[in-house]
Amino acid sequence: MKILVTGCTGFIGNYVINELLRCGVEVIASSFSKEKAESATWFNDVTYIQYDLHQVEENLFNKFNQPDALIHLAWYGLPNYNKLIHFESELPAQYHFLKTLILEGLQQINITGTCFEYGMKENKLSENELSNPSNAYALAKDTLRKFLEELQNEYSFTLKWMRLFYMYGNGQNEKSILSQLQRAIRLKEPFFNMSQGEQIRDYLPVEKVAEYIVEVALQNKTTGIINISSNKPIKIIDFVQNYLKENNVTISLNLGFYPYPDYEPFIFWGDNTKLLNLHS
Repeated sequence: MKILVTGCTGFIGNYVINELLRCGVEVIASSFSKEKAESATWFNDVTYIQYDLHQVEENLFNKFNQPDALIHLAWYGLPNYNKLIHFESELPAQYHFLKTLILEGLQQINITGTCFEYGMKENKLSENELSNPSNAYALAKDTLRKFLEELQNEYSFTLKWMRLFYMYGNGQNEKSILSQLQRAIRLKEPFFNMSQGEQIRDYLPVEKVAEYIVEVALQNKTTGIINISSNKPIKIIDFVQNYLKENNVTISLNLGFYPYPDYEPFIFWGDNTKLLNLHS
């Protein structure tokens, strides 16, 4: 099987490609920056094709060597979730890119969405919940999904929409809580600034996220929206303290330094029943 991976140099992309290679899949990797890709450990084991999906170009299916499937991770403008660029420029560019591939012959699309598509709903979130995005990024992602579902009424292709919850691991954005904590420890700072930490989230290590993404992509029994989540709610404060304990590190926590974010609900986690049923 031959799979095209866009956004291959991103945080998740590196892990997804390594997982695909472990599974014996032929990988076509693509990103905006070839220089960054060349530094990846997997570079010599894939076919790399540099491409900016904001270009208007035809014959994309042939350009990418006629892949059997796409794992689409590329999205510009993060981690600022409220930029209008998500809706004003990223959404149309993404849709044109994907539609062009579909019209030219791509049969299977696997795309990462976001738990923010659920909006401000709390507690356990299942795929049956109606989306109600409350920031520009989530609105753009959710709209892209709906565009593609409409496209399925005219063209035959498989769509799997993988809603990511929270993840952690090496290479994560420096603004993530774990990256900031690691930086404070590395610099031997006397304390770590954070919120009160009582908000509840759903975390997975990025290696497990990549494993699930590849598992979803390599099967066609389950399609549509699929939560990539743990179904194990945890308080942020407990997540931080567990990391400190597991790494035998001590640092004072300056609780309440930051206010709680206003772009996400206070308590939410993902129902992963559909994900686990891939094995049944």
